Amino acid sequence: MVSRSDGTRVLIYSHDTFGLGHLRRCRTIAHALVESNPDMSVLILSGSPIIGSFDFRSRVDFVRIPGVIKLRDGQYNSLNLPIHIEETLKLRAEIIQHTARIFDPDIFIVDKEPLGLRGEVADTLRMLKARGTKLVLGLRDVMDEPKALEPEWRRKNVMPALRNLYDQIWVYGLPQFCDPLEGIDLPDKVARKIVYTGYLPRSSSEPPSEHQLPEITQRPFLLVTPGGGGDGEGLIEWVLRAYESSEIVPYPALLVLGPFMQRERRSEFLARVAKLPRIEAITFDAHMEHLVQNAVGVVAMGGYNTFCEILSLNKRAIIVPRKKPRMEQYIRAARAQELGLVRMLEDDESYDAAVMAAALRALPRQRLPSEVVIPGLLEGLENVNRLVQPWLRPVPRDAEAGQDDANRVVEFRA
Repeated sequence: MVSRSDGTRVLIYSHDTFGLGHLRRCRTIAHALVESNPDMSVLILSGSPIIGSFDFRSRVDFVRIPGVIKLRDGQYNSLNLPIHIEETLKLRAEIIQHTARIFDPDIFIVDKEPLGLRGEVADTLRMLKARGTKLVLGLRDVMDEPKALEPEWRRKNVMPALRNLYDQIWVYGLPQFCDPLEGIDLPDKVARKIVYTGYLPRSSSEPPSEHQLPEITQRPFLLVTPGGGGDGEGLIEWVLRAYESSEIVPYPALLVLGPFMQRERRSEFLARVAKLPRIEAITFDAHMEHLVQNAVGVVAMGGYNTFCEILSLNKRAIIVPRKKPRMEQYIRAARAQELGLVRMLEDDESYDAAVMAAALRALPRQRLPSEVVIPGLLEGLENVNRLVQPWLRPVPRDAEAGQDDANRVVEFRA
């Protein structure tokens, strides 16, 4: 192991088998860390096929591991490589461990999956633990309903890692909002590791000058987003029916269909949008915070990142949560509605145009999220930075000012 004096290194793992949520959460944390810690560099391990579409701050970089896709039956397939899923998982695990060995992080943050996808980070966790790396498991505010999460974690045998490997477990939410591990019998040693950070706030910093906003955004508009779009057809269908009907809808709408929506459904939706004068549609925008900031309201499925944007940018919102394969979005949306932060519509698959149109007409009369006072609600990034402070590597005063080492690229050659 080479002796270092280049500041603190943080490695973040995001398995990214479906959608954009894990990648966007990890990217938000990485940017907040380097912004507050000038001697820190962060490397993100991600399986997202579109990670290269996002921009990253100085001292943040990524390693793209081979992608996998979760099928509707819960099984996994290789995303692009024509090889068996077991070979892909072995390749991913080797790249993860090799990257961790070379990058030599001071802190390793694992997003959501304690052992990684199918246990792919287990060996890396043990290796880094032996090196003295601080290990953190980061959990979103809601995981799933207890009757589903408890047997899943028992089957994956994650408790030994929580007990013996991880130093802390960060929950990116508040206990008065939800306990993501409700129903799991946690040993006292594990329970003491849990820290609630609050939600991770988002800002609407200006996108690059070449970023082109759709014409519809030049006047008051609604933003409709199903996140990654892989399971968002129902939301888009419901909104389109409202605009196609004779019902009165107060604002034009911009639909962001998502990069993972099935091609056939995306083409069908775009053809219908072309016939509607008050709707525009795009597939993807890497600067969603900017679109949320400029919208008068949001209609969304209610994933973690969208929820954080709605709270941070203080937007009235209608949430149509999914219930499969997890109840996560429904639990979050129901609790948020109970607190007065958003309005929830349940998807009964009837997609009644009158119901959606009525909700859209009522949207301007909803309370703003800022009118609901919940102490510590959006202090997540501030608290993450506070939590890492005891683990920062001191940099000698006479160290070179150049940050070439902190921005190094990890390269793999066949």
